[in-house]
Amino acid sequence: MAGKGRRSAPRAASRAKRGDRAAGRGNAPGGRRTPPERRPALGNDPFTRGAAPRSPALAAVAASTVPIAAPLPTPLPTPPPGPAPTSAATGSEVATPLAAPARRARASPLADPRVRATVARLDEVEKKVETALGSVESRIEELVARTGAIQAKDELREAIARLLPRIKGALSAAGELLMLAEPPERLDRHGMDPRFAERAQPLLELLYSTWWRTDVRAAEKVPASGPVVVVANHAGVVPWDALVLRHALRRDHPSHRDLRPLLDDRECALPLFGGAAIRLGAVRATPESAERILGEGGAIGVFPEGSAGARKPWRERYRLVHFGRGGFVKVALRAGAAIVPCAIVGSEEASPAISRSGWLADLVGVPVLSSSPALRFLPAALVPLPSRWSLRFGDPVDLGGRGPAAADDPAAVNEVAGRVRETLQAMVDEDLAARGSVYL
Repeated sequence: MAGKGRRSAPRAASRAKRGDRAAGRGNAPGGRRTPPERRPALGNDPFTRGAAPRSPALAAVAASTVPIAAPLPTPLPTPPPGPAPTSAATGSEVATPLAAPARRARASPLADPRVRATVARLDEVEKKVETALGSVESRIEELVARTGAIQAKDELREAIARLLPRIKGALSAAGELLMLAEPPERLDRHGMDPRFAERAQPLLELLYSTWWRTDVRAAEKVPASGPVVVVANHAGVVPWDALVLRHALRRDHPSHRDLRPLLDDRECALPLFGGAAIRLGAVRATPESAERILGEGGAIGVFPEGSAGARKPWRERYRLVHFGRGGFVKVALRAGAAIVPCAIVGSEEASPAISRSGWLADLVGVPVLSSSPALRFLPAALVPLPSRWSLRFGDPVDLGGRGPAAADDPAAVNEVAGRVRETLQAMVDEDLAARGSVYL
């Protein structure tokens, strides 16, 4: 029995250990498993999560300040009046919830010597900045007194007062140019917009006198009154010479004659330029329009070469092509108008060479390339080059006493047209020979 008792003692101890483990796992007496004990969930405070603790000074600052954007804390309930509760085990007073905030409020960040040292350094930096600003101000005053900048201020005011009128004039001119895009208010029977033409005068004057430096000679040979047909040579894809001829007579003629240049359908259909030229005073070339203007005693400008003048190869510039059937002679004879030739030099070089056919043939010396219209860049003609222009008016052509009935005689018309062409070509050749430089 004694041996049996000794063997049963270890078994009892083993059963006791298993019971302890079962109790640790939470098994109920009836064999049911009890849920494990839940630990409180971690809040949003990083210091509760085990983050690195802050220094006592920063902790005091964080505890005593409340973020501006944070909601106001909910006031804690006021403890009931009476003696402070005491602990039954120790007999000491139990701290109320208000005790910790009160202690944090009494703690000041300046109690930390490191915070006090930082504040002192900031005060020293502020004093140094104030001292530096004061010294800079005194030096500026000394410099102003030494250099006489007070007088310079008065001179600057006077210079600005002189520049203001010019600035206002430039701004008004720019405003006028911006208003060119306005729709036409009123048009005459030929499509000219007087308001548009008036507002475009500064731009035309800039091109005429500054960009092209136009020289006009013998403008007085154009009759001061009565019907006049001015015959001029033509050049370039864009008919800049038509606007220059009109502006020259309005500006430099003794009577400031209002000339209406005639343009063919191709030139009137040019993008941007065609419509603008009509609104500036150009007229679509038709016999009816020409006869109406001459019948009112006006002046017209004709370019008998027409579109053929724009298609001339670059090497044939200033060489007048055939004048066609002499339509301008018929119109002049029927209206009893004078025919005045005008030689224009500089208009050919105003259009870039790449906008004309044959420029590549002249450049590389291969004549066969001159017949290809694909080897030209037409949009370049919209950008005029600053060539020097000259306009010279000749004596009125002698019509030999021919009257309106001669307009129906083809031989007489061709004879007058040929004579006008020869006179005009001779004038162009003379001016080309007398020209010094193309662009200077």
